Amino acid sequence: MIPKSHPRYRSLITRKRLADLSKTGIVSLEGLTAHGRGEAFDYLLGEETTKSALMAEKIAAALLLSAKHPVISVNGNTAALAAEEIADLQRTSGARVEVNLFHRTEERIQAISRLLEEHGISLVKGEVSRYIPLDHDRGLCHYDGIHSADVVLVPLEDGDRAQALVSMGKKVISIDLNPLSRTSRVATVPVIDELTRALSNISGFCDSLGPKEAASLIHGIDGTGFIRDALEYIRRRLLDVLD
Repeated sequence: MIPKSHPRYRSLITRKRLADLSKTGIVSLEGLTAHGRGEAFDYLLGEETTKSALMAEKIAAALLLSAKHPVISVNGNTAALAAEEIADLQRTSGARVEVNLFHRTEERIQAISRLLEEHGISLVKGEVSRYIPLDHDRGLCHYDGIHSADVVLVPLEDGDRAQALVSMGKKVISIDLNPLSRTSRVATVPVIDELTRALSNISGFCDSLGPKEAASLIHGIDGTGFIRDALEYIRRRLLDVLD
């Protein structure tokens, strides 16, 4: 039992949940490694949402609200850590939700789908085909889901799939704590923040943004600027940490 007074309580609880769900197949062993890498960047960012990331989240909300066919792509780690936040975002944005896995088995798809549906999330289901130009199973998706989307939110995504979605003409919103990842660098809007903080903020903006403000936010998006801001924030923190 991890005491709530522990200074790393939230981090330790998150790790334990991922470890527990890896035993059910919802989280892959590779997903555990990926989480640790992301957590290291959260330390560097001070484990808080920066002003720049908050603006990226506001623009992400505007993109979802302005889209004709927004879709949230969910993998094992995202489902394990943020099913409640995904449910809230589906409600506020009207986006469809599709399960899409790098380490894909029918058993994992079913287990993750059950977890999401237990939180009230409506999923795109049915036959999948290789609509995304990738040799790996990440190329598989639903016609009425990611294939038809104009805006795709891809939390904790691998870079080649994010790049493939961009090459298909889709606007891609990433959530990735690593500002140097290929996913962050190719995304239309790179949200450099922790998953649950980011999803909660995006959902809040979806609730509060009006159509006119949303439309004004999606013109002239500078994704590279958010990456520069994150790197500069980390640089300043590293210089100041011992002061």
